Amino acid sequence: MDIFSKRDGPRPEDARAKRLISENAGTIRRLADQISNGGFTRMRQDQARRKEKPKPEGLLIYSMSGSGASKSDDPDPYVRLSLNGRIVLADRNNGRQLQLLGEIRSKSGIRRVVLATKENGFISPLGDEIRESLIEYDDIGLNADFTEEELVLRLEESLGLSSEILDRSDSQTDKRDGTPDDDSSELL
Repeated sequence: MDIFSKRDGPRPEDARAKRLISENAGTIRRLADQISNGGFTRMRQDQARRKEKPKPEGLLIYSMSGSGASKSDDPDPYVRLSLNGRIVLADRNNGRQLQLLGEIRSKSGIRRVVLATKENGFISPLGDEIRESLIEYDDIGLNADFTEEELVLRLEESLGLSSEILDRSDSQTDKRDGTPDDDSSELL
């Protein structure tokens, strides 16, 4: 009966083989490159390049986790009018749509506001509270007197949203003689 016991450390034949390979590593690499026409070195370089961590120099890095420290979890709603005529309530923090408010549709060449209601054929209609606050704008026509910008401002006002655009436009309106409406003076 033969008894094999585990020894501490590598077996002597493994240590000799490892020493032989490390002493002749340069010769082994040259032979491998010669046989593979340089493929062995390219393979090793590719492996080393894949193991490197990315260098942020000259790169724009965006955090896709959505848990940025600068953005809050509370939505900051505003009314947005899309290029395709959709009127939505969106979040300023992430740009996502919170609620579809309606659309701008053309009827007989006249562009009209159509609120997102069941009667107008929308699958996901507005809630009762929002609908009541915006009902006066349903089927209203857009023209030179009532523009898209005016519509957005009025919708935000009806929904009780604070608008930076509204604040700026109120303080920057001029009288007919060129002086501001608020009678503020730059010299004071």
